[in-house]
This record gives sequence, structure tokens and C-alpha cells, in this order.
Amino acid sequence: MLTVASTASLRVYVSEWENGRRPISARYAKILRGLLGVTDDELSGKSEVPPTTPTTDGYDELMTRIDAAHSVSLTLVKTFMDQTELLRTMDRQLGAASLVDQMTAHLSALEDALTFAVLPETRRPVARALAGAATLAAWQALDVGAVERAWRHYELGKRAAQEAEEPMYLAHATAEQAYVLCDAGRPSMAVELIRDAQRLGGKTMSPRLAAWLYAAEAEICARAGLQDECRRALEDAVRCLPPGEEARDPDMLSIFLNAGHLARWRGNALALIGDDDAVSDLYTALETADPTFVRASAGLRCDLAQAHLARGEYDQAHEHLRQARLMASRTGSVRHRRRIEQLTQRL
Repeated sequence: MLTVASTASLRVYVSEWENGRRPISARYAKILRGLLGVTDDELSGKSEVPPTTPTTDGYDELMTRIDAAHSVSLTLVKTFMDQTELLRTMDRQLGAASLVDQMTAHLSALEDALTFAVLPETRRPVARALAGAATLAAWQALDVGAVERAWRHYELGKRAAQEAEEPMYLAHATAEQAYVLCDAGRPSMAVELIRDAQRLGGKTMSPRLAAWLYAAEAEICARAGLQDECRRALEDAVRCLPPGEEARDPDMLSIFLNAGHLARWRGNALALIGDDDAVSDLYTALETADPTFVRASAGLRCDLAQAHLARGEYDQAHEHLRQARLMASRTGSVRHRRRIEQLTQRL
């Protein structure tokens, strides 16, 4: 059983931690990492870039690492991708805050494997795995409010996708990065970036990713107040989406989108522009929502609250915000909690 100081003592500790008068012990660092979803460096305010240590002759160590990277096989790359998939599953059910240590270690292992891989046939598969993992890590960082970490991870994911020569991964990382700008109050710049993501994906994109990009464009256009462009992007998303109940894109494992998911996205965008059709779309999405997507369910409840607020239906909005607050607390989502508080102020 983990014991902590009394409430009064903890108040003193927090004050001293914030002012740099007391170092954070390993015991409290472990607790704070899980609560806040931050790394040790972010807790201590240190730079994420480790200092270099000069050595007199590091060739033996360097060649050992290069030889080890050369032996990276497709089996090991698959192991990396399986680990990313496990972290993705845990993230959508448990939230990002509790996964910061695992995600940091996973990215570090992938970056090491790529850094010391020499030949393209070895580097490209590792770079592809790193692109997927870095984009997931970025979204997790954005969810817990670590926006600079999110931005850096998106840049890492984009560089890895370029090296892997994977335009779909590059388009996805770029599009998600637009949400950082949107959350920072720069929706117009975010619109430009999401459209650049579509250009980067080109004509070789899978139909499901193309639909996903249009849906993201619609949401960001709505947040920028571009109502006509929002509706046009929603129509494009419907046009591109493959038929059927299947949600996962086999070519982009991070993409989940079917008619039910798109109904939720459409409702979200329409709620943002105050369209009455939002409520019916969102309730349709609620009926078909996958209960394992806990964080997405919190977002859906926020969307419903926003739609009811636009219609002056405050009791319904209050109930959906109550449900959203429970789910956001369960996953530790700072991003959703911020939105819940903004909506609550309108009640």
C-alpha cells in the first residue's frame, strides 16, 4: 500500500515543488506521472534533449549498435507495431495519462532502432512503425494537455513518414497536428494545414483515410466559422467513405471510420455551426457507439450537450455534460475536461 503525506503537508510540498525549493522524490514522481500524464523531464522542467557526453573513442560502441540495428528483422518490426496496437487499445479504454511511461519507452526504442539502422531496406520499415507510434503518442499528449510534447511528436511522426515514403502516414500526422492549432485558437491556420494534409496524401490514399480527412476538415472549418465549407467537406466525406459496417482501415490501422462514426462527426460539426440537424445525427451515433471507445464517448456527450445548448434545451445539456464529466475523469482527459467546463459556463 502506497502511503502519502497528510493533506496539509501535501499543500506545502506542492508549493515547494512549484517554486523549486524541494525536489520531487521518486515515490511522488510516480504518482504525479500517472495523475498528470507527464514525463519525468516535464515534471522537473528539464529539456527532453539529453546532453551529449564526449568520449575519446566510441567507435566500438557505435558499431555494436549499428550491427544490432542491421539485424532488425520484419518480425521485430511487427513486434514494435503490435506494441503500438496494444497501447492504442489501452489508450481508448483507460486514457492516456496512465500510459506516459510505456509510450515514452516505446518511442525511445523505435528511435534508437532507426537512428542506428544504416541501409534503406532496414530503415523504412522501422520508420513506418515510428510514424504510427509517434502520431499516437502525440494524440495522447494532446489529450493530457501536454501541447508542446504533442507538437514535437507530430513532427517526429511526419519525419518518420517521409523517410518511410508513406504519404498516408504523413497525411494523417499532419491532419492531427492541425488540431493542436485549432485548440490553440488558430482555426484558420488549422484549416490550411488540414488541406495541406489532403494534398500530401495524394491520389494513392485509401478511401477511408480520404473520408477521415474530409470529416476532420469539416470539423475544423466549423470551428473556424466556415459553414458552407464545413457542409461541403461533410458531403465529400460521405462520398468517399466505403459502404458497410467495417470501421478499421487495413492500410492505416489508426483510422476507425464507418457510417456510425461519420454520423457522430457530422453531428459534432453541425453542432459547432448551430445546425438543428446535429441532434438527430448525434443520437444516431450514440445508439451505435462502441462502448470500448471511452474517450470518444466523452466527446460524443460533449457534442450532444453543445447541440442541446444551441436549442436552449438546458436540462438535456446538463445530463450529457454530467455523463461526459464521468468519462473524462475515467480517462484523465484534460482536453475533454476543458471543453466540459467551457460548455458548463453556458448553462
